[in-house]
Amino acid sequence: MTSLNVVSPFDGELIKTIRTHTSDHAEQMLVNAQALYKHRDGWLDHHERVAILRRLAQLVEAEADSFAMLIAQEGGKPLMDARIEVARAVDGIHLASKELMHIMQGVEVPMGHTPASEGRTAFTCYEPIGVVLAVSAFNHPLNLIVHQVVPAIAVGCPVIVKPASATPLNCLRLVELIHQAGLPQDWCQVCVCGNDVAEKLVSDTRINFFTFIGSAKVGWWLRSKLAPGVRCALEHGGVAPVIVDDQVDLDEVIPSLTKGGFYHAGQVCVSVQRVYAHHSLARALAEQLAAAADKLVVGDATLEETEVGPLINPAEVDRVEQWVEEARAAGAELITGGRRLGNSTYAPTVLFNPPHDAKVSTMEVFGPVVCVYSYTDRQQAIDLANGLDVAFQAAVYSNNLDVAMDTVKRLDATAVMVNDHTAFRVDWMPFGGRRASGYGVGGIGYTMHDMVQIKMAVIKTG
Repeated sequence: MTSLNVVSPFDGELIKTIRTHTSDHAEQMLVNAQALYKHRDGWLDHHERVAILRRLAQLVEAEADSFAMLIAQEGGKPLMDARIEVARAVDGIHLASKELMHIMQGVEVPMGHTPASEGRTAFTCYEPIGVVLAVSAFNHPLNLIVHQVVPAIAVGCPVIVKPASATPLNCLRLVELIHQAGLPQDWCQVCVCGNDVAEKLVSDTRINFFTFIGSAKVGWWLRSKLAPGVRCALEHGGVAPVIVDDQVDLDEVIPSLTKGGFYHAGQVCVSVQRVYAHHSLARALAEQLAAAADKLVVGDATLEETEVGPLINPAEVDRVEQWVEEARAAGAELITGGRRLGNSTYAPTVLFNPPHDAKVSTMEVFGPVVCVYSYTDRQQAIDLANGLDVAFQAAVYSNNLDVAMDTVKRLDATAVMVNDHTAFRVDWMPFGGRRASGYGVGGIGYTMHDMVQIKMAVIKTG
């Protein structure tokens, strides 16, 4: 059996060595999960699953400090933000238990409206869709697992989860607590494995639903491997645009953009990346954003004072550095940053008017880089914001309600924030990308709905 060294993204120090799973292990997991689903008399009742989730929420909350530190250690998210992630995870578990009665609530289907339907009674009910496979990303190593695994548990699906190789420890501990809360072992199984084993799982005919969070390149490729009939949900990234008009107070806008752009070192799928600001204030916005970025404390995510942690590995620092240098060579003005601070950290960076065809303008940076562009015509800025093959969350800052709502209408995005940054999210809202940014809609309740299927019973009474 091979092993995986889980290391700190900040300094490369070993956190833990864990055993990985082989193709034979994956096969046994599939056998176990399918057997559970096919044995309908063994399905857990609604009240049993609700009780398990309630106990799970209590167990996670009791270990909140440990989870936060583990998120900071293996994922590089600063402790102040890691604590928020744990709180969201607990709320998400509670939300799933509450949503269950609404998601799986059937209705009576009226009969007798035609001669052919006389003497019949009909109603619908909902059943779990089957075996769920969840493949997750590194940037929210606890809460993403909650969003993919807890809905499956709630609706009664056996689930196999593959965490990101860089951040498996939160997932492993969460699943231990899931079993401690009372869910039988094989109803939730963890597969820590390489890409070859993951592909075997994804392409297997015994999978009924596939949920993926990660890069578009990998997600769409894995979707092509699904067996016929397998449903899926894909959550990819974006190049989040922001429109700022001339009727704003920059003292209110700057703190919001700073958080949205540099939170978790920009390693968020809806991180602020492209800010289109009216020409009358564009430079002032860029300079004030740079001043705010310069004040951020960058470093070890496990320290209380750290506001921006490391990128997930040194290769990502190299890539971000290359993209920024390319933009500068093509004419972008560097307002601040633009340099590595160490092997694993990169200075929060603000670029002014980079070319619209540069990588930083067209691809997801997934690093602490915000681009500011000056515009004179709002519709032109909106056209640029909508001009990529990705579309996820967007934002508009304006004190003019008519302008704000018109911009909401014109921006092509799943969600548009007004006077708030693009990375805002609560766990009961719909969350997902359009076009290359994903497939389907996430959010606890929406995912639960995806993981059930309707059944109708028609009873002849006469």
